[in-house]
Amino acid sequence: MPKAPPPSADRPDGDRIAKLLARAGIASRREIERMIADGRVAIDGKPVDTPATFLTDLKGVTVDGKPVAAPEPTRLFAFHKPTGLITAERDPMGRPTIYSALVNALPKRTPRLMPIGRLDLNTEGLLLLTNDGELKREMELPSSGIPRIYRARTFGDVTQEQLEELIDGISIDGVNYGPIDANLERSTGRNQWIEVSITEGKNREVRKVLEHLGLQVSRLIRTAYGPFELEDLPRGRAREIRKHELGKFRSRLKRGFKL
Repeated sequence: MPKAPPPSADRPDGDRIAKLLARAGIASRREIERMIADGRVAIDGKPVDTPATFLTDLKGVTVDGKPVAAPEPTRLFAFHKPTGLITAERDPMGRPTIYSALVNALPKRTPRLMPIGRLDLNTEGLLLLTNDGELKREMELPSSGIPRIYRARTFGDVTQEQLEELIDGISIDGVNYGPIDANLERSTGRNQWIEVSITEGKNREVRKVLEHLGLQVSRLIRTAYGPFELEDLPRGRAREIRKHELGKFRSRLKRGFKL
């Protein structure tokens, strides 16, 4: 049974169990910490009582009584999420989820995938999915500085000058949003397409900011997440990011991501 080494002045050998399980694709670190609190994670049959358990491997570790397999190589997929799908494994209200569409969109024997960030019910476009919980966490952290780019079809009156003021961030109903790079693409009367780039990805951030400016958002599409673009991927379809593209991106992420 793998055990955490005795306390010392130095960092213990290995990694926290939540990190190892996330790397193995079980769930995100936060979800795994909840699993540990619920007594669902055990080592040689003994429930783990703290996420501050350091291990060098997952030998003897079980989740819900099932042994945890060794981590598979990291994989990353791009999925063109249509509107009308929830970014979750299941929905209490019975609405269809992304996994309903992924059954037919992914190759057979694809490992369990987790979404990187979320797109709400009425937002479409690029959704990245991975089997690596650590990669998911790194890409979601605002501190990673990875831009998410959206195109919004809106109705109302707005100027480029108003949009440029968003580069300094904005506070709405007590919520502070960081720098937002927004630009008018084209307009017809009071209808316009606006391109928006954010790095935080707070809940419904783009919609809330544009609505705060007095605009009605009729369509919202995520076109890129970092260097990965939606391109011409059809709605409801998925493609795997090539290994060399993923490797190049991870190297940039370690150095501090910059486009």
